[in-house]
Amino acid sequence: MAPAAVSQSGAPSPNKRRYGPAVWLLLVIMVVAAAAAVLLSRTEEPAVIDAFTRESYSYRSIETEEGIILHIIKTKPERLRLVVIGGNVTASGRPGINGGFFWEGHLLSMAVENDKPVNGKPKGYGSGWFNAKYPRGTFVYDGASHTLSVQVVSSADEVQVSDRSDYWAQGGISMNLQRDDIWKQAAEAEKLPFGGDKRLRTGMVYDEEGNVHLIVSSVKCSAEQFRSAILELKEPDSLVEGVFLDGDGSSQLLLENVKLTGDGRPVLQMIGME
Repeated sequence: MAPAAVSQSGAPSPNKRRYGPAVWLLLVIMVVAAAAAVLLSRTEEPAVIDAFTRESYSYRSIETEEGIILHIIKTKPERLRLVVIGGNVTASGRPGINGGFFWEGHLLSMAVENDKPVNGKPKGYGSGWFNAKYPRGTFVYDGASHTLSVQVVSSADEVQVSDRSDYWAQGGISMNLQRDDIWKQAAEAEKLPFGGDKRLRTGMVYDEEGNVHLIVSSVKCSAEQFRSAILELKEPDSLVEGVFLDGDGSSQLLLENVKLTGDGRPVLQMIGME
């Protein structure tokens, strides 16, 4: 048998370096600490630019690591009304944000309160009774049951509520906040316009406590960046679901001294707060 290799000191020289228990424990701690640091960096709260709270709502503006700036009004759904304005939201005198898609004097997104479209008669073209051409994600407040949902429907006839004299429904495009695996395909099926372009964005989402968050970006971003920025928000009550609303020059917000004019254009309809 060949003799074991011996170092200059006379001690056997192993082929591989062996570490003691203390060294292995230190290595494990370092790996865990590094993993925790990565996780914390991914879930870090976006920087708050401004924030204030009133009796019936709160406001904050935040900036994500990607530089997306979101302006967020948080309130209760019973305080919201779908209103035809035919002007810029900042000139309306009513706090709130822009609503759904439109063309000239016709609403292309549903905007219905208690089975009454806000821009005409039931089942009339452009009245707000329909999501034009396609079934689309529609944000629904059921006043009788005090519940919120997003329903993919084509017209107000299809909206499921407890009492048709006590609800409102705002059409948009589904965000699918709980489904990262399908949201893009669903948005494409609902014909989200210019989803990959960098444009101003507007959306509304709800949380587990029954609050509605009205959200407008003041930095141009893709639909994916906008949705990701919303998912970064830390809430004591987690966000559940939401819809994209009209965007780009139509992305507008008014609240006290906060004014986002988009490109200054008039919009047909807004989501106003009482």
